[in-house]
Amino acid sequence: MLSKISVLFMLLSFPVSNPSAYAQESRSPSGVLNKLKGLPGVKNVQLAASSRGGAASGESYVIMFQQAVDHQKTNGAEFQQRVFVTHVGYDKPVVLNTEGYAAMGPGSSGELGAMLGSCNVVTVEHRYFGSSVPSPLDWKHLTVKNAADDLHTIVSSLKKLYAGKWISTGTSKGGQTALFYKCYYPDDVNATVAYVAPVNVAQEDPRYDVFIKTAGDDATRKKIKKFQIAMFKREAEILPLLHLSEADYSIGAAKAYEYGVLEYPYYFWQYAVNPDTVPAPDASAQVLANHYIKTNTIFFYSERGKKMFEPFLYQAFTEIGYYNYDITDFKQYMKALKEPTNLDICPPGTKEMIVYKPDTMSFVFNFLQYKAQNVIFIYGDLDIYSATQMQLLGRTNSIKIVVEGQHHGARISSFSPEQKELFYSNLEQWLDMKLTRQ
Repeated sequence: MLSKISVLFMLLSFPVSNPSAYAQESRSPSGVLNKLKGLPGVKNVQLAASSRGGAASGESYVIMFQQAVDHQKTNGAEFQQRVFVTHVGYDKPVVLNTEGYAAMGPGSSGELGAMLGSCNVVTVEHRYFGSSVPSPLDWKHLTVKNAADDLHTIVSSLKKLYAGKWISTGTSKGGQTALFYKCYYPDDVNATVAYVAPVNVAQEDPRYDVFIKTAGDDATRKKIKKFQIAMFKREAEILPLLHLSEADYSIGAAKAYEYGVLEYPYYFWQYAVNPDTVPAPDASAQVLANHYIKTNTIFFYSERGKKMFEPFLYQAFTEIGYYNYDITDFKQYMKALKEPTNLDICPPGTKEMIVYKPDTMSFVFNFLQYKAQNVIFIYGDLDIYSATQMQLLGRTNSIKIVVEGQHHGARISSFSPEQKELFYSNLEQWLDMKLTRQ
């Protein structure tokens, strides 16, 4: 088991690679595999299913990196973190996908890969998710800083092989991860593209409430609220139609149902629900139930959903922030919930011990405003998570692009011509290379 000090020593002493020396091995899976195995911190490498996403079409590998559970403690506990690498060439650019959750497999190079042409792809699974979970599980080490240290360790190691330009990118919580990494290690990558990444400044940021009260037009907002009220008022009719098992909901099926109703506007604005599909409050109970089932917002309050998102909820309520529920218009109709809070679905045994640390996001917000260079923030103006979009002051060269009429799926492909020009011209300058414009 490698300690933090020994990993650092290996990173400093490992000879810098000459990409041209590996020209033949770029076409040899065994040659690439052996080079990956020889990198500092790598414990295991295996061939994975080939990634065909975007411009990456080389051999894919799954790597287990040895990491400190707490990077601030030398000779402490360690765990293995899963990383996927799709290799195209040692001198090619690298798209670094910073996942916010588990990694499902070799990542796609996506829109960035199409611009870069031939490129390598590195996808890093977030600590405490998927196969990257320490044992025993100690929640207090699931911190923004430790996750950034994980990325720094991995990137520093892989740079021994990959000498091209590095672009970090992520979506939603993965975008947050890319931004946090930028704040702690600003020089590790050449550019960062963060898609729809909220930058919260409170444990339960009130700006989400403001968004729900002002987004879209008045008719749409009223339709959403009337649907929610109907779901509360007619709970006795609708709940039996859902066929919920109490065994699937430790907080109780009725509480889970009401939480799901409170979640509805977040789902609506995140996933671009067509207002015409929202049932009228006097629709049949079955029609209301069917629409509710389709959104599946209750899933997050089931045992399966809670287990899947426990690490995120812990992070949200200790450091990165989340949202609350304004129940002013619903309180008189709610039966099971009295003081709703997503603290209810944090990991078992942590609700009472959780303390929000405002210093983390205060540092992040300040760094992004005053120091972070070469960052592109992308948001959809109708996405609920644009409520806490980054606010830039012009103190850095970073840019923000807000796409009109887009929700959580806002992408470069939906930019206006002027926004595309802004995006490409800046990224080309930062990478010092010509991009294939889409």
